[in-house]
Amino acid sequence: MCLPKPAEVSRAPRAAGPLLLCYVTDRGQFPGSAQEQQERLLDKIAECAAAGVDYIQLREKDLSVRELEDLAHRARAALPAGSPARLLINSRLDVALACGAQGVHLPSRHLPASEVRAILSRAGMVRPVIGISVHSLEQTQLAEAHGADFALFAPVFEKAGARNPAGLEELRRICHRPDAAVPPMPVLALGGVTLENFSECIAAGAAGIAAIRLFQENDARKVVKRLRGVRSAGRAAP
Repeated sequence: MCLPKPAEVSRAPRAAGPLLLCYVTDRGQFPGSAQEQQERLLDKIAECAAAGVDYIQLREKDLSVRELEDLAHRARAALPAGSPARLLINSRLDVALACGAQGVHLPSRHLPASEVRAILSRAGMVRPVIGISVHSLEQTQLAEAHGADFALFAPVFEKAGARNPAGLEELRRICHRPDAAVPPMPVLALGGVTLENFSECIAAGAAGIAAIRLFQENDARKVVKRLRGVRSAGRAAP
């Protein structure tokens, strides 16, 4: 099957901001009962959106479709009025359509972004945002050729709690590939990213940062200010 040329695909407009930021949810990391975890998650979604995070990836893989849809509706309602943050549902196109999300985030082994965009557009979603998880240069090239709006490359620094020495070098290889579209598809760094090491991702060419713990365990406004400070000032913000 012939892939579309990167220059021929149509991506959604890039969200405002010098550095793209994505909060990947995991309510299981919050303390408390199941109900308390869900409430804390919704509070964090609202906090991240108000702080200027571009994408909220609802990634609660253990929920049933009905439970995920209910949570997605509540997450959509938690976004502050006028917020540019875009809610993306992990994997489930049906849930994304049902809750009025702005798009989906796909695992690396899923339908191509071009097919997903066609499905969502035919179902009435206007300019759906499609992110894709990638773990190699080849997967990144495929995602870009099929018109994904951005990719989350992982793991950069760690995988399942263990260090990943080759991650940063692979990120650099992906972000500086000579065959990239013009402009290239943004690649966000994921996996063990902290306030101490995120500048290495940016130096490697990442267009943004995606994280779970970085947002969930810290004040989102301070995190966003620090992350975006390095791009706008050329150094880490104090």
